[in-house]
Amino acid sequence: MPNNIYTDLAMEARELHPELRGVVEEKDERPGITISRIKVETEEAAKEIGKQIGTYVTLDAPDLLCRPLDLFEELSKALSDELKAMLKDLKKDATVLVVGLGNRSITPDSLGPAVAELVYVTRHITEFLPDALPGPVRSVCSAAPGVLGVTGIETMEVVRGITEHVKPDLIIAIDSLASRRAARISTTLQITDAGISPGSGVGNTRAGLNKDTFGVPVIAIGVPLVVYASTISQDTISLIADETGLHRDEERLKELAEKVISEKIGTLIVTPKDIDTIVKDMSRILADGINLALFDASYDEIRMLVA
Repeated sequence: MPNNIYTDLAMEARELHPELRGVVEEKDERPGITISRIKVETEEAAKEIGKQIGTYVTLDAPDLLCRPLDLFEELSKALSDELKAMLKDLKKDATVLVVGLGNRSITPDSLGPAVAELVYVTRHITEFLPDALPGPVRSVCSAAPGVLGVTGIETMEVVRGITEHVKPDLIIAIDSLASRRAARISTTLQITDAGISPGSGVGNTRAGLNKDTFGVPVIAIGVPLVVYASTISQDTISLIADETGLHRDEERLKELAEKVISEKIGTLIVTPKDIDTIVKDMSRILADGINLALFDASYDEIRMLVA
């Protein structure tokens, strides 16, 4: 990507290639939420923007910074609706495996495990105590496999072992992402049917979790929780150039800023000081949205189930 800008968001990658063919985009609005749906249709387009062929849905809610509870609920419902659209062919008796990717000991990387703990799991009930259920309930299980540096086992190996035993019809993977704009941290989430590469948000990409790997659809959900320092420096220089009209040396200044950071600091990843609260809030929003999509229940009923 130009200027060495890294992002996990297809929407931001599209912003860097606005005229690229092979990409279809549409936008929608809900109260407090802007929805961007991007479909990458060709291999050429996928290579150019650095994303796999598939559909990428971004939910952008800038007012989340103020933590309004009604917006939390609205975002969960919006996530649920987008998931349901992707799950329209999923059978009622299907088994779903939710995988929380990341390291629970590192706060900005702990989103996946936090969501996995909040998902309403039913597989043990549907398999061993079906009479205890009031009616048909989808079989759901969850796992947080940890990271290679902690377990000594590749995430892919753990998920493959679980998949071979559980035989899910669908995998939902949750992970922390990186954005090219600090303002999108904690206010944006992305859903895609193209799968995910664990660790991509912190520059430590592992083998991908996708349909080609496991033979079943993989939906990935992520929230930007980090941004590269080099990205912040480049955005700052661009803003100064826009405000002052001094664009002549803009690219040169960006190169110098990148050089200073890489030589003096190395790869520096930045996250907000209130990241603990952000992860808690976003994990609740994501878990509620997933539960709403997988089970035929109201928002309040779902909250009671996982309380």
